[in-house]
Amino acid sequence: MTLSDAQELTAAAAARGRAVPAFNVITLEQAEAVVTAAEETGIPLLLQVSQNAIAFRGSFAPLLAACRQLADEAAVPVGVHVDHLQDETLAQAIIARAGELGVGSLMFDAATLGYDDNAALTARVVADAQEHGLWVEGELGEIGGKNGAHAPGVRTDPGQAVAYVRETGVDALAVAVGSTHAMRDRNALLDLGLIARLAQAVPVPLVLHGSSGVPDAALSDAVDAGIRKVNVGTALGIAGTAALREQLAARADAVDPRMYLRGMRDATRVAAAHLAAVVG
Repeated sequence: MTLSDAQELTAAAAARGRAVPAFNVITLEQAEAVVTAAEETGIPLLLQVSQNAIAFRGSFAPLLAACRQLADEAAVPVGVHVDHLQDETLAQAIIARAGELGVGSLMFDAATLGYDDNAALTARVVADAQEHGLWVEGELGEIGGKNGAHAPGVRTDPGQAVAYVRETGVDALAVAVGSTHAMRDRNALLDLGLIARLAQAVPVPLVLHGSSGVPDAALSDAVDAGIRKVNVGTALGIAGTAALREQLAARADAVDPRMYLRGMRDATRVAAAHLAAVVG
């Protein structure tokens, strides 16, 4: 299967009235699990590597190259996306090697800045990325929202979103509608009316971050309201880590990583397949 990209995947999902599942991965086992989930469900998706994951690994190339190889070999369309870039220098380095690494899209997150600084910095990155053929996602929350667009109580204003898309040239917009990053409990309350107003107001696909904390029914409702890309990270970590704990408890003498990583990979696959089916 030919490596796909976010533009193709979101357009195809929109045509079905659904969203692209986008899974953040940190390890090769997680990436393998996500691609297997895509093949089992038949649902195209994005493999995402965040700036935090890159910092953990120390280099962006090895994991992105592995994701590209997995996407190339997948039986369904899979794309490679770099998520939550906040360092402009790192963004430029990735953009320069995007073709080599199979990166078709990236998200630049300047939402912790005030509106003017966010728009100006994002516009610079967008211009560079689009010149290299990349699809770019930006993020917008209320001006002055502490900790970015997903701080409690912060919401994206539709009128401001229209201006932001126009001024930055982003291809997609991550919006603050009630979800929060790194939630372990699935009790987030989304503002479905706001999602619908944003979807009607802006001409680009809407992206939901912090989706691990949103119940299945609400995720599906958010897609119905206009979300076209759904990011998931923490939910994979919860499922995989629970299985890893079980494996290590049951195999006190384990020294070969294959003995316990297989269970983690399987649990991650099940979680990814379930969430892909909910939104995709």
